[in-house]
Amino acid sequence: MDGVRSFLASRGIELPEGEHDDPPTAETVNGLGNRKNDLVLRQIHDQGVEAYPGSVRYVQAVRDAGLHRAVVSSSANCHDVLVAAGIDDLFETRIDGSVAEIQHLKGKPAPDTFLAGARALGVEPAESAVFEDALAGVAAGRAGSFGFVVGVDPVGQAAALREHGADVVVTDLADLLDGP
Repeated sequence: MDGVRSFLASRGIELPEGEHDDPPTAETVNGLGNRKNDLVLRQIHDQGVEAYPGSVRYVQAVRDAGLHRAVVSSSANCHDVLVAAGIDDLFETRIDGSVAEIQHLKGKPAPDTFLAGARALGVEPAESAVFEDALAGVAAGRAGSFGFVVGVDPVGQAAALREHGADVVVTDLADLLDGP
């Protein structure tokens, strides 16, 4: 619900916190979050999700090379998104918003979720790479002492990704396969 709280605060809107299981019609932070979640899930299931073909090709190549793969997302809908995109089989483990809540992991820019992903795969952060499109995620990868942090920039924020700790910035993960 941090995103809902931040959104409301940015607009000067105050609502009571409510309870985690508030109905989507409740005028509370949790109710609004549950309503947003219902709408997102409906959109995922009705419209589907289109994966970036170059990113899929990259993750398939990584899998085929025998490297470990985790998906780390703050979204509690991560599993639904992966299934709707047809790529849930590309990852060995998933650390998402639901896992973070259960394990009491701090969100990005704290490195907790990325570190949990490395632990789940049985790999050391220093021998791992983080691939991230958000500034907070790049900062989390750097804060977790990961061996390499790749900023993914489809929207024109390459300089900011570098400032937050990206070792390299690409517009698509396929750029890492294609070379210069």
